[in-house]
Amino acid sequence: MDLEVVLPDESPDIAPEAFAELARTAERLGYRTLFLPDHLLPPEPYGATYGGVYEPLVTLAHIAARTSTIRLGTSVLVLPLRNPFVVAKQVATLDRLSGGRAVLGVGVGWDRVEFAAVGADFATRGARTDEDIALLRHLFRDGGAFHGRFHHVERGVFAPTPARPVPIMVGGTSPAALRRAAALADEWQGVGLDARGFARCAARLRELSARTPRSAPGWPGKAGGTRWSAPWTRRARSPMRAPTPWPSGSAGPTVPRSGWRSSPRRCVDEVLRG
Repeated sequence: MDLEVVLPDESPDIAPEAFAELARTAERLGYRTLFLPDHLLPPEPYGATYGGVYEPLVTLAHIAARTSTIRLGTSVLVLPLRNPFVVAKQVATLDRLSGGRAVLGVGVGWDRVEFAAVGADFATRGARTDEDIALLRHLFRDGGAFHGRFHHVERGVFAPTPARPVPIMVGGTSPAALRRAAALADEWQGVGLDARGFARCAARLRELSARTPRSAPGWPGKAGGTRWSAPWTRRARSPMRAPTPWPSGSAGPTVPRSGWRSSPRRCVDEVLRG
């Protein structure tokens, strides 16, 4: 079973050096992926509801220079709030600078007020996200002409191109998010779920996708489909702690943000039974 962690990014008081310190500790403990959250202009102060004080892609580039093996991802970037051409440039650059460790986690967003604040269309966010994912993959393959509902490109040179396909992860548990993950994503991330809920979503992904779901070592499935994950997060509440103390007084990761309240082995067993 691979472990993944969402680093804390909910307070303007977080010391900048804490990110690299936490990332190096996660890497030393054997975590496969670390993630950072995203909100551009939330209507209320950053905290339990809104994460993303430090811009995630810029911060991940900083972390990349201080780590060597752990994957670097977003959980999740609110894609329809952003210009997809800029996102593609940022992610491709991060992937090159990190030696191929970038993971682009995306979601459609949920806060209508935040969309209005940045001038983004809330009503079409799902359709825009679908097309943006297609555009990102197109640009990562060298670019060229692209014609969609929202974006039209006749010519243009995109660089740097990733040396390998950047994994695109879709987050969310709604029916639309599961359909999007099955159809368009390399990975899926579930939040706000217990083990049984995670198992139900995994079963639904099997139904929706003609591909064989791919899972971490110790989980069922083969390469070639959608990978599933539920990251661990410092914000969850549980008596479970990391194997060693985390730096700077941090409590460290506890349980997945999905809210599981048991041991990792028991959670795996519940998912497999589901």
